[in-house]
Amino acid sequence: MANLISSTISHINHVLKQFQVKRFLAVALIGFVLLTTNVAPQNSSKAITNKINEIVHQDDSERPKTTGEWNKEARETEDAPGERIQRIGKQSAEAVKDFGSVYPDTAERSANAEQ
Repeated sequence: MANLISSTISHINHVLKQFQVKRFLAVALIGFVLLTTNVAPQNSSKAITNKINEIVHQDDSERPKTTGEWNKEARETEDAPGERIQRIGKQSAEAVKDFGSVYPDTAERSANAEQ
């Protein structure tokens, strides 16, 4: 009986040691893969940025479209509140015009989708 208990404990210890070695090897392999994989190469990141800028600036509107453009415009008109208000009014009119040109198409497509 003592021999059976001893052999069972020995077998369990052996399995646990093998499991820990396997776990260590798995963690080491995953770490190696993560550290050696180049997730975002610099040149493809720049290409994606350029593509997004092209898409953002494809219409003829002169309104600022990026945060950098908004901040640049705000710095340009920092000391001229009248000019800033005038630009805001002009840009708001352009935005409404752009939205008005998109809305009928969207409404038509939505109505067709419901039928």
